[in-house]
Amino acid sequence: MASLLPDVLYEARGQAPAPSKDFYQLLVNRTSVVFRWWKISLRSEFREARPGELKESHEDFLDDPSLQIKIAYIFGPGTLDHIFNLCQGKFDFLARLPDQLLLCIVAYLDLEDISRLAQVSHRFERLCNSDALWEMIVQNLCGHITEEMTALAREMGWKQFFFTNKLQLQLQLRRRRQKEED
Repeated sequence: MASLLPDVLYEARGQAPAPSKDFYQLLVNRTSVVFRWWKISLRSEFREARPGELKESHEDFLDDPSLQIKIAYIFGPGTLDHIFNLCQGKFDFLARLPDQLLLCIVAYLDLEDISRLAQVSHRFERLCNSDALWEMIVQNLCGHITEEMTALAREMGWKQFFFTNKLQLQLQLRRRRQKEED
């Protein structure tokens, strides 16, 4: 499973809360946490300040409350919790799977579970609402789909096609045939 992990596990960039204009970067890789800063100030005492970097192993980071406070202040407590999990070896391998593989897995979920999964993250929302997923679901449930039905589904979207009742689909197919004849 470790082969699924990229070299960079997490990266965030941000500006310190007002009134500061300082920029910060937080980088977590497989073995260390890197915290970089750039002082931006019009004050004469900070004009000569150079960018800085602090690099600590995961174990050292877990024992360094001063760096943890800085990260929570700049990037928020949620980010700090996520970094703690990464440093403790708690990885979310599901989120690291390729989209095509996730689509195959999600296609076997119940509709309620798909709607809940769409609320997890922007990535899962995009996947759960994608035409590729709903095309797979329709094909798994319906078995045989005619070319005419495929064309209609591509025109209206596979998700809407799935949730449209049979009478409405028959009406739309009839209208589509009439347009083609005219």
